[in-house]
Amino acid sequence: MTTLFISDLHLDAERPQVTDLFLRFLRDEARSADALYILGDLFEAWVGDDDPSETGARVANGLRALADAGVPVFFMRGNRDFLLGAEFARRARMTLLPDPAVVVVEGRPLLLMHGDTLCTGDSAYQAFRTQTRDPQWQARFLAQPLEARLAFAAQARAASRAHQAGLQDRMGSITDVAPDAVQATLARFGIDTLIHGHTHRPAIHELTVDGRECRRIVLGDWYEQGSVLRIDARGAALAALPIGTSDAG
Repeated sequence: MTTLFISDLHLDAERPQVTDLFLRFLRDEARSADALYILGDLFEAWVGDDDPSETGARVANGLRALADAGVPVFFMRGNRDFLLGAEFARRARMTLLPDPAVVVVEGRPLLLMHGDTLCTGDSAYQAFRTQTRDPQWQARFLAQPLEARLAFAAQARAASRAHQAGLQDRMGSITDVAPDAVQATLARFGIDTLIHGHTHRPAIHELTVDGRECRRIVLGDWYEQGSVLRIDARGAALAALPIGTSDAG
């Protein structure tokens, strides 16, 4: 049996082929898994559980079918879907995880994170993250009409694209994790394996922390192709999933 980890799907009505790929993944490979962990940014944007989008409904139904088939689904909020709440989790029959979270797979503890808190070099983003994770800010935002929230999300996406482009022009490494943040996090938890997404740089990194041999496994995004981490008794393997043709599933 295999435990599956994915992140950064960024599902959106403008990219239906990615939603199709994800639903096929849920119906096919994921049905034989021990569990599925989604480490944030399942959606490109999420403005509240009252969003009536067809994409959200299809995803909730697909996740619920997987859970009904006996495969537990765990979800950690990302920087794009941090407002995903208990109501959507109930519809999808998935368990919400804190960030960070420690789980045990194949008898070994794993540290799971979305990964954005490790990018400490991007001070502008960290300030925005602090603001939008404040419960009072979230309550005020969710109290607005749906149309206003959708307009805010569109503006935020445009600003994020411009911000990322500016950072890449100046210094691409500022949008990646800070090595000292990774070291400090692994030292604080005393766990040898960290799994995260967010940076869209899939890889398995070996490092030493306080004399311990550790690994940082970075999940890939689902833009040009899908990305999945499989962990079983033999070890861990990152793989790509071809998007292929459209599927109405």
